[in-house]
Amino acid sequence: MDMLIDGRSATARDRFEVLNPATLEVVDTAPRATADDLDRAVQAAKRAFKTWSRDADARRKALTRCSELIQEHMQELATLLTREQGKPMLEASGEIFFGSMFFSYYAGLETSDTILKDDGAQKVLITRRPLGVIGSITPWNFPLGILCWKVAPALLAGNTVVCKPASYTPLSTVRLLQIIASVLPPGVINAVTGPGAIGAAMAKHPDIRKISFTGSTEVGKSVMRDGADTIKRLTLELGGNDAAILLDDFSVEKAMKHVYRNAFFNAGQVCIAIKRLYAHEKIYDRVVEKMSELAGRAKVGDGLNPENEMGPVNNRPQLERVSTLVEDARKRGARIAAGGIRPEGKGYFYRPTIVADLDDSFDLVSQEQFGPAVPILKYSDLDEVVDRANRSPFGLGASVWSTNRERAEEVASRLEAGTTWVNQHLWLETDVLYGGIKESGIGHEMGRWGFEDMVNLQVISVRK
Repeated sequence: MDMLIDGRSATARDRFEVLNPATLEVVDTAPRATADDLDRAVQAAKRAFKTWSRDADARRKALTRCSELIQEHMQELATLLTREQGKPMLEASGEIFFGSMFFSYYAGLETSDTILKDDGAQKVLITRRPLGVIGSITPWNFPLGILCWKVAPALLAGNTVVCKPASYTPLSTVRLLQIIASVLPPGVINAVTGPGAIGAAMAKHPDIRKISFTGSTEVGKSVMRDGADTIKRLTLELGGNDAAILLDDFSVEKAMKHVYRNAFFNAGQVCIAIKRLYAHEKIYDRVVEKMSELAGRAKVGDGLNPENEMGPVNNRPQLERVSTLVEDARKRGARIAAGGIRPEGKGYFYRPTIVADLDDSFDLVSQEQFGPAVPILKYSDLDEVVDRANRSPFGLGASVWSTNRERAEEVASRLEAGTTWVNQHLWLETDVLYGGIKESGIGHEMGRWGFEDMVNLQVISVRK
């Protein structure tokens, strides 16, 4: 797989291997981009911006066609995504369909000027102007879905884009961009591949006006520092350590499977998945038992096999992080109620793991594990558990689960998170705002807010 620059394939002298995390076989190689490659992509995007930014009707038609093309190539993209990322094909297809919907949603989004006043003396308009070249830096856990929710509003606004996928999952990203580039003018969309150094160079590049980044909080802080000299606009969707609170009336028998699914979807490699589970002391033992039962029955294996419901951890460093956190909890006296082991054979597999009888001081609780291991913590006082949930430096998502919806809504309103759900988790929609608070990020994505973060507001004031 090669890069995409100015509508054409581009390679580099050095290349790197992309592994299948289920088999550890090489899927393909990708170019290791240089600073010169990045600059060529940026200059191509700059040239394309001059005409792309002028015709809103053409942009909307192109976005509609992009959505159609992505769906037409879903089987191809899903297979490639599963091979390099590891997730089951069903999840891969769902991610791709979800991504395609952002193109159709933004194609139809109303973006007219806002009239602030229009009287006998003065007319004042707020208009929305494109920023210019946008740098999109995407992670390995949802490389295509996140790419689409960044690129679609950027293109609608009249911007052009240079995309840098994670080095673990560049293949499906570049392939998707090749597909949609077939209906876009050359240079409107570009892709450079390589390690984190290219992302840092993007944040420093003087001709990139905004970086839209999804990834870890530590790297997000580096992006902020690197972009400071050019006063870059930023959207940062960073780490999360989402708390789910099960109230004392939670129906363990009826709803536990939904909680489990929202903790272990994509092998727990989701920024906004359930990562800390607080259960009231009345139901704690049964919650641990039921979660362990579900984890013990899970079929873990190669995502290309439709019988498997969970694939591998995507890469070795992440696998080692999860196993280290679990082993630390075990050594400190926590109970491994399920999992906590690597199956024999090849691949970065790790059994879904339930850890009980621990407190908030454990690293597995206070840090983001980003993998298939969930701590379950006991509480007795509701005010206390809300305080415990809010004590985290992260604030991406949270949820409250109860048979009493009104009571759960009141608790949800007290949680410090960009999104707080009641009796659900991980539910994202194209037209609903998404973003974190505290160290989980700045800016917003999805819905009208995702578009507004891709434009400059300009006042036009006319004296009559």
